[in-house]
Amino acid sequence: MGVVNTTPDSFFSGSRHSEVQDGIRRSVEMIEQGASIIDIGGESTRPGASMISVEEELSRVIPVIEGVLEARPEAFISIDTSKPEVARRAINSGCKMVNDVTGAIDHEMVGLVASTGSWVCVMHMKGLPQTMQDDPQYENVVEEVRDFLSFRVSVLIEAGVAPNKILVDPGIGFGKNIQHNLELLKTGRGLIPHEGVGILWGVSRKKMFADLLGRMSAEERLAGTLGVAAAGYFSKIDVLRVHDVEAHSDLLRSLHSVHYGGMS
Repeated sequence: MGVVNTTPDSFFSGSRHSEVQDGIRRSVEMIEQGASIIDIGGESTRPGASMISVEEELSRVIPVIEGVLEARPEAFISIDTSKPEVARRAINSGCKMVNDVTGAIDHEMVGLVASTGSWVCVMHMKGLPQTMQDDPQYENVVEEVRDFLSFRVSVLIEAGVAPNKILVDPGIGFGKNIQHNLELLKTGRGLIPHEGVGILWGVSRKKMFADLLGRMSAEERLAGTLGVAAAGYFSKIDVLRVHDVEAHSDLLRSLHSVHYGGMS
């Protein structure tokens, strides 16, 4: 999954594509580099980020979605939003997935996903982006995250969403410290709450690499990101959400060739 942020304030400057044509160009480039999914978002959810209006978010994402699908009609596009109205407009424009960092806690979002037959990714986040990294505490982070994801998946399935159209995301860096993040990554597919459901990791260039490796700038964190991606490959993680599609494609093709033998 390639990340395209149509925002001026996402934490990694290399992912900011606030101009429509730039967002379209980058999306098409990621598809050509091997991305199976393009995740387009118009509102930053980095620590400390402020919310924007539905109208502003729509003005950022819809022209990019429409432009990508005009250039590549076969593209599988995910809309990264927690707002049902943004998700509805994106689906009507051709998006096939909703990536909701709040875990689809809005009943309207659940109904929308179920009624349209869309894919959905539900993520665990403790708190809100404005405060989520202010000393997050858990008694048992793995159990708490698994219980939350299990409940959200159950709600979606009861609403009529097929399990094989659901992904869960432990929410690395969303209300977690470095030890919480590592425990969740180590658990891997053990966080999947229901047979048929997939799992997504989103660790690309995140602050955990400042804590783990001393890489304070997001621009310095590609090697650490690729290291976690390799662990994800051997943990059979279904989707890796990344900024650097070409580097990840090379990594995964090389791992597959060595692990199974022959060209991938």
